[in-house]
Amino acid sequence: MPLPLSQLQVNHAATIMSIKAGQELRRRLAGLGLRSGIHIRVIRQSPMNGPIQIRVGNTDLIMRRHDAAHIEVCLAP
Repeated sequence: MPLPLSQLQVNHAATIMSIKAGQELRRRLAGLGLRSGIHIRVIRQSPMNGPIQIRVGNTDLIMRRHDAAHIEVCLAP
């Protein structure tokens, strides 16, 4: 069952299912390597709705929780 990336817990891995955002945000996220079918892992979450750190391959990204809410993921088995 898909859930927003912003709700994924630390150390959980998932696969991006879709990005439900405007064209500008989708383009920016694609430029960072975030698109459907990509495997990610949440590394760290800042308190009080701060940014989250995710790992895509060997690259770590910091993103706003608001932007992460537009990315639907499915937990990895």
